[in-house]
Amino acid sequence: MLQVQDLRKRFGQREVVRGVSFEVGAGESFGLLGPNGAGKSTIISMICGLVTSDRGDVRVGGESVKQNPLVVKQKIGVVPQDIALYPTMSARENLLFWARMYGMKGAEVKRRADEVLEIIGLSDRAKEPIGTFSGGMKRRTNIGAALMHHPQLLIMDEPTVGIDPQSRNYILETVKRLNEDGMTVLYTSHYMEEVEYLCNRVAIVDHGELIALGTKQELYRRLNGGACVQVLVEGMQVEQLPMIEQLPGVTKAVLEGEMLTVFAQDVRQVLGDVMTSVLALGALVRSVDVREPSLETVFMQLTGRTLRD
Repeated sequence: MLQVQDLRKRFGQREVVRGVSFEVGAGESFGLLGPNGAGKSTIISMICGLVTSDRGDVRVGGESVKQNPLVVKQKIGVVPQDIALYPTMSARENLLFWARMYGMKGAEVKRRADEVLEIIGLSDRAKEPIGTFSGGMKRRTNIGAALMHHPQLLIMDEPTVGIDPQSRNYILETVKRLNEDGMTVLYTSHYMEEVEYLCNRVAIVDHGELIALGTKQELYRRLNGGACVQVLVEGMQVEQLPMIEQLPGVTKAVLEGEMLTVFAQDVRQVLGDVMTSVLALGALVRSVDVREPSLETVFMQLTGRTLRD
């Protein structure tokens, strides 16, 4: 459904995307992850045809975004991070407006609006102005606007930012259901657990480059299992990390603020040595937590940062 081929983009002297390539199959739910400034927003903008790549191309359903941008835009639905709705118009009026922007007309538009309101769970609030909605309801309507024209590819950029847990869970279940019904989804989020729950495969970008691509299980196996021990320390400095990394069995150590994260093939075997070394460095240990393989530990091991950095 989606082919991203050797994308490159430079702004001034800075190359923000450096030869990124990946594919998303029809009906797949695919996660695109990267810390702030990694280049993922520029990649999404190039996929949507909002930014022209310096090199490479994007194909959606076989159509080139460079050669046939309007055709590609008809095939995709975009849920942006910012709410793209008119607050004085009702939920239904917003859906009708965006559908007409895609060329939908007549009875088809009204019928589709009813279907989408049912999908996003807002049929009973359809006539109320968006301005009176909660943040979660606005987010759901934002998703509805992207669904009106029956897109083949749904691109979701941070769709749950700033909403309550109940609304967030509703949106996640809606996306899960859409994907199970055959919708192809490209999903980005600062919440790693969302990607873990929704996505079959994941691409991780950092400094404009694709640094990992595969299923969650493939990423776990590739990166020393992805397991780690997290130690909340007081009084430790980044310059002291080499003393931790030279311990037998330790593959990498990261210090973010007061959180020391140590990766190893078998974290339980190195735990004692890590504690001894931390104390020998004059730091105070406040808590210890052994973390099993997850996308979060894989991401930190690859980038040296958490996703929210």
